[in-house]
Amino acid sequence: MSAQQQQQQQQQHHHQQQQQSGGERREGGARDGEQKDKKRKESILDLSKYLDKAIRVKFSGGREASGILKGFDQLLNLVLDNTIEYLRDPDDPYKLTEDTKERGLVVCRGTAVVLICPMDGCEAIANPFIQQDT
Repeated sequence: MSAQQQQQQQQQHHHQQQQQSGGERREGGARDGEQKDKKRKESILDLSKYLDKAIRVKFSGGREASGILKGFDQLLNLVLDNTIEYLRDPDDPYKLTEDTKERGLVVCRGTAVVLICPMDGCEAIANPFIQQDT
């Protein structure tokens, strides 16, 4: 086998390996076709209807804050503006006091978020567990 034939065979083998592993690497580490085939993971909650609206957030550990929702991602990391933290009672960390603290622009880690609710109230829905007589 000539040197040129060996080189062609190596190139073909290398090309086959790249196709099997998902393609060539591009800048930024993305693989060829990976973005097309890979579906974006969607969040459990659709918070887009609350963008630029006031929400209240409760965190594990007892902290609470409210602010204007400016952004979020599928991991429920939140960006809040004009954030106010509701301070807790030093004797009982799960009891809130009347004291608040201005925090401004805040990034909230999604793994700590326990509850998200709109400040302007909630929407009433029919109870799906009550059987109606017809």
